[in-house]
Amino acid sequence: MSLFASFDARDGLFIALAIVTIVFLVALTRALQARASGGAQVRPTGPISAASFVANFLDTLGIGSYATTTSMFRQWRLVPDEKIPGTLNIGYVLPTVAQAFIYTRIVPVDSTTLILMIAASVLGAWLGAGVVSSWPRRRVQIGMGLALLAAASIMVVRLTGATPAGGEVLQLTGARLAMGLGGNFVLGALMTLGIGLYAPCMILVSLLGMNERTAFPIMMGSCAFLMPLASVRFLRAGAYEPKAILSMLVPGIPAVLIAAFIVKELPLYYVKWLVVVVVTYTAVNLLRAARRERDLAAQATAAEARATTTI
Repeated sequence: MSLFASFDARDGLFIALAIVTIVFLVALTRALQARASGGAQVRPTGPISAASFVANFLDTLGIGSYATTTSMFRQWRLVPDEKIPGTLNIGYVLPTVAQAFIYTRIVPVDSTTLILMIAASVLGAWLGAGVVSSWPRRRVQIGMGLALLAAASIMVVRLTGATPAGGEVLQLTGARLAMGLGGNFVLGALMTLGIGLYAPCMILVSLLGMNERTAFPIMMGSCAFLMPLASVRFLRAGAYEPKAILSMLVPGIPAVLIAAFIVKELPLYYVKWLVVVVVTYTAVNLLRAARRERDLAAQATAAEARATTTI
């Protein structure tokens, strides 16, 4: 009897998360084995491992990993543009699950609000992944470019203190709950394009009058559930870079543990501004690359038309 008395909604959430993670690992193992048998490289590589460690370390301290990783991937040409969204969602599942287990337990928030917000983001991510995984290279470049510009703008809003400070509410009801669910649904869909959930989720909960710290369990719980499920769609579509996956999964977990239990917090104000600059630069480059591909496609079409006319 005492065992059931001590069991609460978060315990059920953790059990569900463990099941989802196991399903993801089974799907990932099968996909990597199939790619390896086809000759694809799946062994960890140093530069990608370094990028994963740095990004997950900063993510645990509140900066976010998607925008920083996209910038490093493009700067060092580690992953093709069209494979970045799927690679990010698949490669950062286990580090994000580790963060969820840590922060969902230690930060107070109403269990019903937490579970419903997570469910909304998962639905958004499932639908978003089905769309993004089938996009061609140019459309992915445009989508990521716009998403990164949005992420940079949100970072600037946060750094300049232009958002409300939030309140002390730990539970959403009525119209505020409906707005929170709608907002987290959209944020879950945007996760599949590579825009992180932490900063926009922080703004969302603040606008709804919640304590800012509630963004940690909501964001990390949402990501921990939506990323494995969205990853299944990316795995099925083959929309990821096999050689990057183990390089991201393995070093990400110790980075999270070091940041959460040893470092805990750092004066990262100037680092965040540097991230804004780098992310903006990456976004502009992605949009320029998309324009070049459009121009090349137009030239190829014109050349083909001229050749047909000549014949």
